Amino acid sequence: MKKRAHLRKDPRDFTGGAIMGLPGIPGTTGDKQLDEQIKTLVEGCCSAAVSPLVREMMVTALKMGRDGIGQGDMKLYSRALKEMRRASLVFGPYEDERKLSIFGSARTQPDEPEFRAAVAFAKKMREAGFMSITGAGPGIMEAAQEGSGRDGSFGLNIKLPFEQGANPTILGDEKLIHFNYFFTRKLAFVKESDAIAAFPGGFGTMDELFEVMTLIQTGKAQVVPIVLIDAKGGTYWKTWFRFVQDHLLRLGLISEEDFHLFKVTDDLDEAAEEIAGFYRNFHSYRYVGKRLVMRLQRPVTPELLGTLNEEFLDLIEEGAYHTCEALPQEADEPHLKDLPRLICTKKRGMSGRFRQLIDCVNTL
Repeated sequence: MKKRAHLRKDPRDFTGGAIMGLPGIPGTTGDKQLDEQIKTLVEGCCSAAVSPLVREMMVTALKMGRDGIGQGDMKLYSRALKEMRRASLVFGPYEDERKLSIFGSARTQPDEPEFRAAVAFAKKMREAGFMSITGAGPGIMEAAQEGSGRDGSFGLNIKLPFEQGANPTILGDEKLIHFNYFFTRKLAFVKESDAIAAFPGGFGTMDELFEVMTLIQTGKAQVVPIVLIDAKGGTYWKTWFRFVQDHLLRLGLISEEDFHLFKVTDDLDEAAEEIAGFYRNFHSYRYVGKRLVMRLQRPVTPELLGTLNEEFLDLIEEGAYHTCEALPQEADEPHLKDLPRLICTKKRGMSGRFRQLIDCVNTL
């Protein structure tokens, strides 16, 4: 594993700026002397950038203890915080690497076509520059890590009384993280991923996929490419797609635009292109107040700007699309300051439609 830096730069904000926009003002215990003691303690061991947030966590923990919250709940909160800290430490040295979360069944056997497809796809994506994140177990997870290789993958193992143990590829590696809770594990999957791929699986795969799609649809997580991959000739995701069309869409429970958030395919080259093509020109985005700032790898041409202002005005609350340099509020991401920008006052939501805009920007 790479040597960890003492102070890491902020990684990509998977919420698109919502975390960066949170106030960092610590609360109070109600005891001024205790507040000062906490302030002195924290400022003596933490950087100025994070000291207010550490103080806020300490104040919250003290309040929870004073509130008389039961031991069981306190154990849950304490363990969850430890698991999130561990995940941040493991992923920290690799924050500049693009990463792909791969979901799928733990029960898929090595002689099944889905297993072989997962091996081939993960290998293809590693060659394209993506590290893989899997659940570290057997089945599709083992296949994906075999394809990515030990050095090119992370394992997020969930502790279960049955079925789940770390596969040989990731076993013993420092990039293997053990989780007691599914919710902290799913947070790591979403927070650290630049793309999602799902192979056929059971309840767990459905849970992970729908969690990601819900977060993206509701604007709680950034839009990233999602591919649902069958083995050649397979019908798992085709059947799932028909259910979504025939029931969710027909009943008005989702919108037509939501179908732009994912791609169903049994072609591994098409799946790889869906992910790699998403980052052909697009880099990342965040909200600064009401403004959405999209960071690109190449500047928008006048012709493309005209197209955006003709075809995607429905995404904007007011004004038009403009090009710009990094905003002062983006100073907390200095590693992105030189990228060209596209800015607008985007309406919240409409994630499927926004995906179409990203695809248009990638035509440059």
